[in-house]
Formats: sequence, structure tokens, C-alpha cells
Amino acid sequence: MSEEKGLVIVYTGEGKGKTTAALGLVLRAVGYKKKCLIVQFGKACFTGEIEGVKNLPNVKFIQGGKGFVKILGDKLSFIEHRKAAKKTFDTLRRELLSDKWDVVIADELVGAVSAELISLTKVLQLIKNKPQKVDLVLTGHRASQELVGVADLVTEMKEIKHPYQQKILAKKGIDF
Repeated sequence: MSEEKGLVIVYTGEGKGKTTAALGLVLRAVGYKKKCLIVQFGKACFTGEIEGVKNLPNVKFIQGGKGFVKILGDKLSFIEHRKAAKKTFDTLRRELLSDKWDVVIADELVGAVSAELISLTKVLQLIKNKPQKVDLVLTGHRASQELVGVADLVTEMKEIKHPYQQKILAKKGIDF
């Protein structure tokens, strides 16, 4: 099989590390002078990854959405979240099909599908239409069997133990 075939990679599961794995892949790709796009769904606040990648060459970072749905004090309507997710998805699709990128990260897109903000059909169509050479990475909770079926590589993060169980809150530089 050719090195030129772009892969579809899914990082899913209930454990930590999905976004971190995707960003590690970006770090590796930048080392090979690949052009990388990161599009985050639902993350509307500052995260360390924004600051961390802004000075990397050949990396563009787009944050979309209105924050997480129905957690962390969310007061927005589901319709507002869905509208923001659709706008972010449209940006992702336009950028993916632009032929400017070697690696595209759709961070939390899997979660947006499982939360019914974006239809699985649209994501499967996006995968089908992606340029042949582009590696597309999707992250998020609860990947469907259909998504797992079309992916070339799927890794599930499984939580064994988490500091939150000991009432230790999210930590800067580790969790966000």
C-alpha cells in the first residue's frame, strides 16, 4: 500500500488522551514539514493546545462551537449548539477539500456526532470525499460502529483511574 494514501484515524473512548494523541500526531507531522489543520468542535475557551501550537510552522488552528453541551454551566439551547457545530463542520469541509492540508484534525467531531449536533451521514460523506493524500483524524467520545468500520486506525482510550475520582479538578497543562 502506498505511503500517499491518506488514513482515517479515530481516537475515541471515555478515557483521557484523545486530543493529546491527535496533537502528538501533528507534532510528528510538522517534523516532516507537513501542513496541518486543527479544527476543534465545542471547545470555546482557552486551552493550552491553542497557545502550544500557534508558533509551530505549517499549522492552522480553528476553534468552533459554543462550549460543551449541558455541562460546566452551559445555558445555551441545543439549537444554538447545533448551529455552531454546523458552521464549524462547514469550515472543516471547506478546508479539507481545499487541497491545502496534509493532515486534518477534527477534534471532538466524534462527540458532536454522538451528541447529535452533526449527523453521522455528513461525517461519512466527508470521509468519502476527502482528498486521497490527506490524513484525517477524528476524536471524541462514543464512535459509532459505522465510523469505526470506515476508519483505517481506531484507538479507544479507556479510563482506569482519574484524579476527578479523588475530587482533583482539571489541571492546566495536563487536562486543558
